[in-house]
Amino acid sequence: MKKTILTMLAVAFATSLTFSQTVEEGIKKIYYLRIREAVEGLEKAVAAKPSDAFTIYWLGQAYLKAYTVADSKDALAKAKDIYQKALNSGVNDPWIWVGMGHVELLEGNNASAKQRFEQAITATTQTKGKNKGKEDPAILNAIGAANADGGSTQGDPGYAIEKLKRAAELDPVSPEIDLNLGVAYLKMGSDKGGEAVEAFMDATRRNPQYAAAYTRIGRIYRSQNNTEYMNEWYGKAIAADPAYGPVYLDYFNYYKDRDVNVAKEYLDKFMANSEKDCATDFFLADYLYRAGKNQESLDKVKDMENSACKDYIRIKVLYAYNYDKMGDSLKAKSYMKEFFEQAPPEKIEPSDYVFAGKLVAKFAGSEDDAIKYLDKAIELDTSGIDKIQFLGIKAAVLARAKRFDEQTNTFIQMAKLKGKVGASDYYYMTKSAIDAKNCMRADSLAKAYLAAFPDQQQAFGFTVTAAKLCDVDTSKGLAVDPINAYNTFLGKDKEKNKKTIFNNSYYLLIFYAQYAKDLDKAIAVCDTMLSLYPDPASEENKFAQTTKDQLVKAQQKKTGTGTPAKSANPPGGKSNQ
Repeated sequence: MKKTILTMLAVAFATSLTFSQTVEEGIKKIYYLRIREAVEGLEKAVAAKPSDAFTIYWLGQAYLKAYTVADSKDALAKAKDIYQKALNSGVNDPWIWVGMGHVELLEGNNASAKQRFEQAITATTQTKGKNKGKEDPAILNAIGAANADGGSTQGDPGYAIEKLKRAAELDPVSPEIDLNLGVAYLKMGSDKGGEAVEAFMDATRRNPQYAAAYTRIGRIYRSQNNTEYMNEWYGKAIAADPAYGPVYLDYFNYYKDRDVNVAKEYLDKFMANSEKDCATDFFLADYLYRAGKNQESLDKVKDMENSACKDYIRIKVLYAYNYDKMGDSLKAKSYMKEFFEQAPPEKIEPSDYVFAGKLVAKFAGSEDDAIKYLDKAIELDTSGIDKIQFLGIKAAVLARAKRFDEQTNTFIQMAKLKGKVGASDYYYMTKSAIDAKNCMRADSLAKAYLAAFPDQQQAFGFTVTAAKLCDVDTSKGLAVDPINAYNTFLGKDKEKNKKTIFNNSYYLLIFYAQYAKDLDKAIAVCDTMLSLYPDPASEENKFAQTTKDQLVKAQQKKTGTGTPAKSANPPGGKSNQ
C-alpha cells in the first residue's frame, strides 16, 4: 500500500513538473516571439488544467501577442473568449481580471480595464504579517505590460509607469518589469527616450543575458538614425543571446531600404532563429519586393492568401507596394483602400499612411486626400527624424497643389523639429512664402535668413524679392535699401555679378525717375549701369546711355541751365548732390 502511495505521488509530482515546465516554456516562447509554438504549448497546458488561472492568463497573452505582433485578425477575439470562459466557469481570479483588462484596453474600454486592474491589486495585496500592505509585483507587472501594449492611443502609459515603478521596488530581480517600464515611457512620446533607455539598461543590469532590453535600446538609436550606437546595442543583444530572433528582424527593417543584400543576410538569421509562420512568410515576400523581384513577391503573397495566412493583415499593403512599383498605381490604390477599410486603426503604421499619401498624390485632383494621409502619418509617428521626412513629403505635395502658404507652415514645423534652423531651412521657408505671394511673411523670413546667414547671396536676393512683392508697382520704393545692400554684397566680385547688379539697378532707375522724381539719382544709376557694361556696342550700354541722355535732357529742361546736373556713379545710385 505504501509503495502504491509513493508511486502515485511520484506520478503526480512528475505530472505537475511537466505542467509547470509547459507553462514556463510557453512564456519563454512568447519572449522569443515564437508565438505559434507558444499558443500550441499553452493550449495543451490549459486542456490539462482548465481551471488554472495563471496558465489561462498566459494562453490569453500568447493570443494577444499574436494580435499585436503577428497581425492575426482573430487573435484578440480568442483572448477575450478564453478569459470570458474562465470567468463564466467560476475561475474568478486576479490573473483573469488582469487578462480581461488587457483585452479591454485594446478594445478601447479603458475605464472597465482600470476597474479590473485595481480589483486585482486589492485582492493580491498582503493584509497581514511582515509584508502587510505590499502588492504582488507580478500582478503589477502584468498590469503595466497591458497598458504599455498596443498603439499610441491604447492604454494608459502614465498608469503603467506608476505600477511598474512600484513593482520594481518590490521585485529587484525581474528584468521584465524594467522592459515594460521602458516601453511605457516610449509610448508617452520621443521626449521620454532618455527615461526609456535608463529603464532598459536597468533590465540588462538585472539580467545581463536579457537580449530584449539591449534590442530595445538599439531600436531607439535606430529611430534617431544613430547607426554607431544602434550597432553597439544590437551587437550586445546578439552577444547576450544569439538565439534572440527579434534583433535580426530589427536589422532587416533597418537595411531593407538601404542595402537589400545586407537586409537579406539578417532576414536569413531571423528565420533561422524563428518559427515558420505567416510573419516569416510575409517578411520573405517583403524582401522580394525590396530586391525588385516584384512578380516573385506577388506570387508569395498570393500563396499566403490561399493558405492559413489569408487573414494576415498586411498582405494588402504588399500587394499595393508591388503593383505601384510595377506601374499599376490604380490597382495599388485599390489595395491600399481595402487595407484601410479592413485593418484595425492600431495596426496601421505611419509608413502606410505615407505610402498612401505619395500614391494618391499621383492622381490629379487628389492632393487633399494625399495630404490627409500624410497628416495622419505625422500625427502618429513618434520619431522626430521620420516626422521631418514625412513633413518634407507633405511639403512637396502642397507645392504640386500650389498651396504655398500651407507649405510654408510645413517647412516652419520641420525647422522647429530640427531645433537648429539651417540655411536650407530658411531657403525653403522663404521661397514658399514668396511662391504664396505672402509679402509680409516672405519679408520677415528673408530678413531672418539674412540675419542668420549674412554670407548667403540667396538671402540678399530673397529680401529684394520679398520687398518687390510688397511694392508691386515700385511706387513705394520698398526694395531700394535691400537692393543697395544686395549690390554692395555683389560688388565683391563685380565682374561675375554684373548682370544681377544691372538688373537690380533697373528697379532703382524706375523708382527714382518715375516715382521719386529724383533725376540726379536716376542719372547716377545710369552711370553705374554704364560702368558695368562700358562697351558701346552692348545692348546694356545702349540702354543705359539712351536712358541717361533722356534723363539729362529732362534735367536740363527742369533746371533751365542747358547743362546737366553734376552726378557721380557709385554703386547703388547715390548722388553727390
